[in-house]
Amino acid sequence: IIIVLPYHRKRCELRAFAFACTCERAEVAMSWLCRSSLCAAAVITTIMTAITSIAEPSVAYHPSKIGSPGKPWGVEEYKLWRETRPKQRCYFADLAPRIRALGDITCSQTKAKLFEVVQYGELPHHDGDADQLTGLAADSSGFPLYAVRSADWSSEKRNVFITGGVHGYETSGVEGAILFLTSGRAAHYARHFNVLVAPCVSPWGYERIQRWTAKGTDPNRSFNPDGEVVEGRSFNPEAATDESTALIRFLRKDMGHVEEWTCHLDLHETTDTDETEFRPAKLARDGIVDDGEKGEIPDGFYLVQDETSPTPEWFTAMIESVRKVTHIAPADADGKIIGESLSQEGVISIPCKKSLGLCAGVTNAPYRTTTEVYPDSPSASPEQCNRAQVACIEGALDHLLSVL
Repeated sequence: IIIVLPYHRKRCELRAFAFACTCERAEVAMSWLCRSSLCAAAVITTIMTAITSIAEPSVAYHPSKIGSPGKPWGVEEYKLWRETRPKQRCYFADLAPRIRALGDITCSQTKAKLFEVVQYGELPHHDGDADQLTGLAADSSGFPLYAVRSADWSSEKRNVFITGGVHGYETSGVEGAILFLTSGRAAHYARHFNVLVAPCVSPWGYERIQRWTAKGTDPNRSFNPDGEVVEGRSFNPEAATDESTALIRFLRKDMGHVEEWTCHLDLHETTDTDETEFRPAKLARDGIVDDGEKGEIPDGFYLVQDETSPTPEWFTAMIESVRKVTHIAPADADGKIIGESLSQEGVISIPCKKSLGLCAGVTNAPYRTTTEVYPDSPSASPEQCNRAQVACIEGALDHLLSVL
C-alpha cells in the first residue's frame, strides 16, 4: 500500500504505518489511518509489490538491530529503542474508563457496591517520548495506575491478589482480570474473600504492545532488584522499575494492614513474539551475540509453579478448570515447557519467584502462580484466552474454598 500525502506533518506518521506493516500488524496501521485527520488528504493506491520499499526504514529499528553486536546498550541505544516503539492502542481511551467503571459493580440482591477503584500511583512519561502515531508530545500528566479492591474489606476474610498487564503486551492478562470482575461470579467470591486486582500494571507497555518498560527493563523481573543473578539461567532479576516500585509501595502502605495474603495469581501470556522480538531484543540489550538457537513456544495454557510452594492439588484444580475452555500445553520432545521441567501436567517448576524478581513473588501468599496463555494458537481465539484466565482464577478460588 502506498500512501501519497500532499504535505508532511510528521515523518513518524508514515514510519508508524510502515512499522506496523512490517510487524504484521497492518490492521492496526489501517485502523490508525482511518481515524487520522490525514485520511481525507491521502490517496491510497494498492500496489503490493511496493510494500517492502515502504517498510524498509523500520527494519533498522527491530531491537536486534539496535547497537553493536556484543556490546551492551548505552543511553543512546535505550533512547532509540523507546522512541521507535510505536503507540498502537490508547490506555486513556480504551482501558482507563473501563477500569474506573468497575467501581460501579453492585450486588444483584443488596445493590451494594462490590468494589472500589483506587489510584495507587502515576507512571511518568519520559523525556522525548512523543506519540509515534500523531507526533504530538506525550501527555505530561502521566499514566494513572489503578487497583480494584473489595468495598467491604474484612479482617475475617482471606486475602486474594490478582495482577494483569505486568507485561503490557499480554492482552488477556489485562482483559482476563477485568472479565473476572464483570463476569457475574464476582459477588460470590467477594462474599468469601477480600479481593484486590491490579488490571494493568504496565500501561506504557500496554499502549505500545511491548514486554519491557519505557526504560527497557522487564517489569516481571523487577520486583526484587537485589535478587541473585545466575549466569545462564533463563529467569534472572533486573533493576527496579517505576511499575514495580509503585505496586510495592501500594502493598506496603495503602494495603499494609494486610498481614497475610492467601493467594496471588499473576496473569500472563507466552507469545510468538517472545522468540521473534523479545528474545533477540534482550540479547542485543545485554550485548550477547545471538547463537541462532531458537526456543519452542508451547501451544496451549500452562502454569508456572514456585518450587518453594508445592501445592499440587491447587494446580490440578486450575488446570482442570482451564481445560474446559482451552487446551493445555503439552511437553516438548525433551519433556519440558520453555526449557523448564514439569512438576505435573501443564505446570513448570522454577526457583523461588521472589528471588527472581517475579511479580508473583511480591506477597507472602502460600498459593501463588503465574498463568501463561498462548494467544497465537490456531486453536484459541482472543475470547478463549480471556476466558481461560478467568477459568484459572475461578478454579483457584473454588479449590481454596473447598480446603480452607
